[in-house]
Amino acid sequence: MQTQSGKIELKIGAVAYAPKVVTIWEGMREYLRGRGLRIEYVLYSSYPALVDALVAGHVDIPWNTPLAYLQARERLGGQCLVLGMRDSDVGFTTVFFTRTDSPIQSLGDLKGKRFALGSRDSSHAAILPLHFLREAGLDLEKDLNLVRFDADIGKHGDTGASEQDVVRAVREGSADAGAIGSTTWDASVAAGSIDTRTLRSFWTSHGYNHCNFTAQPRLPAALAERFTQAIQAMDYNDPKWNQIMNLEGLTQWLPGTTDGYDQLEREARRQGLLSEQA
Repeated sequence: MQTQSGKIELKIGAVAYAPKVVTIWEGMREYLRGRGLRIEYVLYSSYPALVDALVAGHVDIPWNTPLAYLQARERLGGQCLVLGMRDSDVGFTTVFFTRTDSPIQSLGDLKGKRFALGSRDSSHAAILPLHFLREAGLDLEKDLNLVRFDADIGKHGDTGASEQDVVRAVREGSADAGAIGSTTWDASVAAGSIDTRTLRSFWTSHGYNHCNFTAQPRLPAALAERFTQAIQAMDYNDPKWNQIMNLEGLTQWLPGTTDGYDQLEREARRQGLLSEQA
């Protein structure tokens, strides 16, 4: 919020999971300042560090994964604001896949199989997949041999590195099936790094919401509203902002909701992930 110098109204935090993050937030700062909001951004090396910064009041609005949102809410007494999310964050899904020559056709066929997961703090490639497996009646200790790839712990799966490890394991046969986010599956198929003659999806989860702009409840309502209105006015058809929106993977900013977070919360709590700190 506004500093003693009166120059900064909002500090926005994000995780530097890839070089493009700097380009994205330089663009977002320019855009928001053009909409009358004096902002600065601060980049962190991990989501636990970003959550710490929000709780301590060092940033006003972090760009959070759903797990980071839940961790922040846990530490803030169950109170957090959700100020917006990408259109690509609504109805996010997880894909379970196997080799095309595999007999696996359904979740029940996974009994006795090696199942690959991404980084343990990835909502879409590790935490929710375990929830979906439990929901299908599978005993994770007795029915499955879980193969974990923790390539980007702290980044909550943002880098995609662990998902590529999952793809590689299934393709090369060190796992029988695996879970990745639908956006990773679709992008990899489009880029040719997943060959659908070799790998096929056999199950897709129901939709759930993904990342969001989070804030402490003490953020002044008028300032929160100005921020929300500003991001929702960002026009994908404006060539000045098109590149930034493409890099961030959206065509429109939407109001934030927490649909599907309850399932993530239950599984994250079961795994002891809500109390994680930097």
